[in-house]
Amino acid sequence: MNWLLVLVGGMIGAPLRHLTDVAVRKRYGTDFPWGILAVNVAGCLILGVLTGAVMAGAASPHVQLLLGTGLCGALTTYSTFSYETLRLAETGSRFHAAANALGSVVAGLGAAVVGMAAAEALWV
Repeated sequence: MNWLLVLVGGMIGAPLRHLTDVAVRKRYGTDFPWGILAVNVAGCLILGVLTGAVMAGAASPHVQLLLGTGLCGALTTYSTFSYETLRLAETGSRFHAAANALGSVVAGLGAAVVGMAAAEALWV
């Protein structure tokens, strides 16, 4: 049963990541990976809220498997973040590569903290 929850979440998260990245690239161009940054930060926020909800007893471990492991696992992408950062560095955009690396880590951690704080405010 658990694997099915992860599978269903992943089936939603992967296409959502792709469609979000395509839409953002279409709107803002391909010079900087805004779409990947957006899905990674959104995934961190969702996972922060979800973790806080599970810790408060407001969500079950099954919901965590579906949304946390499945959806967020497929929505977020460390490999594409790494690839895009290296692509920026190799094409001479070292400032953008550094901004992507630092911005992704700071924004992702910040979103997770904000998500957990929101969950605590809602359910504790």
